[in-house]
Amino acid sequence: MKKTLLFATMVIIALAGCTGPKPVKTIENLKAGIKGETTASAKYAAFAIKAKEEGNDTIAKLFEAASKAEGIHAANHAKVLEGLGEKMEDFKPEFEVKTTAENLQAAIDGESYEVASMYPKFLEDAKAEKVEKAVKSFTWAFDTEKKHKQFYAAALEALKTHTQSKLPFVYAVCPLCGNTYDNAKVDEKCAFCQTKKEKFTLI
Repeated sequence: MKKTLLFATMVIIALAGCTGPKPVKTIENLKAGIKGETTASAKYAAFAIKAKEEGNDTIAKLFEAASKAEGIHAANHAKVLEGLGEKMEDFKPEFEVKTTAENLQAAIDGESYEVASMYPKFLEDAKAEKVEKAVKSFTWAFDTEKKHKQFYAAALEALKTHTQSKLPFVYAVCPLCGNTYDNAKVDEKCAFCQTKKEKFTLI
């Protein structure tokens, strides 16, 4: 009888230990990340259409590649959120399409915010709340946005100097983490998640 009571007590203690407090900040950040990345994906797809209309095909390719990457980030964040037993609320992406030059600047501004403020804070919270899968997803997005910012800055400079022909014609996007490459300078394996280049999506 004593052994049975002892066993029951241990089970209760073990179960209690498994039900710790939910990572509230990380859950909020995942939802904000999903909304931001989903909106960016839709926005960049629309920017690509506008770039084509204005005859900027190489810049359109960049927007298409970035749109694909942002969609991957949103999906990764959503998987982590679902793993925490939470669901994302429905929302409608809102953005404005202007000229290609203005769209590139808007993209630079958006990526700058994510690199300088948003993802560093998300990572800080996820590490503090010990949500390792969120840390991984946020890190992949953070590192990719740094590259997007550089690509957009180069594209805007090329547009201003009429040297768009020097921009990449094909981009490679890692299907697991969204890492984005100039296909002429792609690694054998993704620098972020080690996915083989043969699995990359070419755009």
